[in-house]
Amino acid sequence: MTYTALARTWRPKTFAELVGQEHVRRALVNALEQDRVHHAFLFTGTRGVGKTTIARILAKCLNCETGVTPEPCGVCASCREIDAGRFVDLIEVDAASRTKVDDTRDLLDNVQYSPTRGRYKVYLIDEVHMLSTHSFNALLKTLEEPPPHVKFLLATTDPQKLPPTVLSRCLQFNLKRLPITQISARLQLILEKEQIAFEPAGVRLIAQAADGSLRDALSLLDQLIAFGGGRAGEEEARAMLGTVTRDHVVRLAELLATLDPRELLRFARSLEEWAPDYAQVLDELAALLVRIALRQTVPDFEGDELYSPELLARLAGALAAEDVQLFYQTAVTGRRDLALAPDPRTGFEMTLLRMMAFRPLPGSEQAGNPHGTAGESRPARSAPKALLSEARSDPRALLSDARPARNTTQPPGPQGASVRSTAGGAADRVGSGEPHAWSALVSQLELQGAARQLASHCLLVAREGAVVRLAIDPRNKSLCTPTATEKLAQALARHFGGTVRLEFEAAAAGAPTPADADERASLRELDDARRAFEADPGVQALRERFGATLLPDTVRPVK
Repeated sequence: MTYTALARTWRPKTFAELVGQEHVRRALVNALEQDRVHHAFLFTGTRGVGKTTIARILAKCLNCETGVTPEPCGVCASCREIDAGRFVDLIEVDAASRTKVDDTRDLLDNVQYSPTRGRYKVYLIDEVHMLSTHSFNALLKTLEEPPPHVKFLLATTDPQKLPPTVLSRCLQFNLKRLPITQISARLQLILEKEQIAFEPAGVRLIAQAADGSLRDALSLLDQLIAFGGGRAGEEEARAMLGTVTRDHVVRLAELLATLDPRELLRFARSLEEWAPDYAQVLDELAALLVRIALRQTVPDFEGDELYSPELLARLAGALAAEDVQLFYQTAVTGRRDLALAPDPRTGFEMTLLRMMAFRPLPGSEQAGNPHGTAGESRPARSAPKALLSEARSDPRALLSDARPARNTTQPPGPQGASVRSTAGGAADRVGSGEPHAWSALVSQLELQGAARQLASHCLLVAREGAVVRLAIDPRNKSLCTPTATEKLAQALARHFGGTVRLEFEAAAAGAPTPADADERASLRELDDARRAFEADPGVQALRERFGATLLPDTVRPVK
C-alpha cells in the first residue's frame, strides 16, 4: 500500500484553495483576467509558504485547455499532467543542483523552440539564488527579452543573494509567514476530511512549532498521527515536541503570582524529570503572559484553544499588570541568554529568580492592582514651625523625634527600608518651604550614584522614631529601587547612629527638592558665565571690529 504525505495530498491546486498570501493571489488573478501577465516572476519567502505551489498554479492557469484563466478546470490533460508533475512544457529546475554555467546554457538552448503541448513554455527555477555568477550572466538577456511563448517563474528563500540586474527584470512577490490561526484552521480542516481524531490544543501546538510554514506543519502533523497511533492529541503533541504540559506552564505563572521563590525553584527543578526543552518552556511561559496581559487590557479577550477565558481571568486577577510586563520581558531575555548559561536548566532557574529579584516593590504605587488604579491619598502632617527654624542651623534637628512613631502595616524592606506611595494630595509638606535643610543633610551623607539621585529628588516630611518620612514627585518614583532605598536608609542610620526605616509619599506639585536647587544653581552659574563672557573686553573688540556673532548656547562655566 502506497501512502502519500499530507503535504503532497493537500497541496493547493487552484488559487481558491491557497491558504493566505492574499496579496499575491489578488495580483495574479487580476493579471490573468486582464491578460497582462508579465514574462518573469520572482517569488520569495521562507520555506513552506507556497512559492512553488503558486508557480505551478500559475503554470496551470496559463496552459489550461479552456484558455488562459485564473480558474483552471483541473480535469483537462494539461491540468492533470501539471498536477502529476509530468507536463512536458513545465520545466522545473533545481538551481541548487545545477549551478554551472553549462547547465544554464543547455537549458536556454531550447527557449527559442515553441511549446510541445501547451500554450506557454514555463521555466520554474527553484532556489534561483544558488546559481553561479556566470549562470546569472547567461540568463540575463533571455530573462529580459524572452520569446512570447516563454514565462520564467523564479523562487528563492534568499533574495538578497540575487544580482540587482535579475531583480530589475522580474515582478517580485514576497510571500509572508502564515499566522498560527490560519495554519491551525487548515490542519483541522484536513483532519476532519481525513476523518482523524484530534484535539484543538494539540493542533495548535503543531501550528506554533511550524513557525509560519504550512508545509512544515503538515509534515509535523504526519509525524504526530504516526506517534499518536492514528490521532492528534495534545498529550501526544507535547511528548513528540518535547514540551512540558500546559498545566506545568500554568503552575509556573501561579507561583510567580505568589512571589514565593523557594516553591517556584522547587517546582522548576521538578520539571527536569520530563527532560524539557527549557527554551520552549520559556517560550510557552511568555506566550501565556501575553494572553494574561491581553486579558487585563481587553477584559472580553476570549483566549484560544490552549487557555480558556476562565483561566486567563483568574491569572489576570492574581498578577499585577506591571509584574506581567516585567515577567514577559525577563522570559524573552532569559530565553535569548540560555545559550550563554552553564547549562539550560541553570539558565532557566536564573531567569525565574531574576523575575522575582527585579519585580516592582510591594508597596509601590499601583502595585498589586492589575487595573492600575491608584490608592486613596493620605494627607501628611506638618512639623512644628520651631523645628523648621532650628533646622536652619542643624539639619539633624529636622530628624529629631518630634512625634512618636505611628504604627504602620507596611512590611519593612531590606535593611529596614520600606517604601510606601500614595496618590498625591494637597497637604502641606514639612520642608517644602525649607529645602536647604534637607539639602544640607544630603550633602553630609556618604551617598553616590542612584542613592544620591533618590535623596536629591526627595523632600523631608518628618522623623517619627525610627521612621523617616520622605516625599517624592510621582514622576520620579522609579528612583525608589530596593538598592537605592536600602543605601539611603543605611547612610541615614550611620549618620544618626540608630535604625532608620524609610517611608515615601507623593510630593505636592512644584515642591522644591535638592535636585531642583542644584539645577537652579547651575543655571545661575551659566547665566553669570554668559554675562561675564559678553562683558569681556576682547569679546567686545571682536564684535566691534569684525562683526563677530556671539553664540550664548556654546558658553559653559569653568568648573
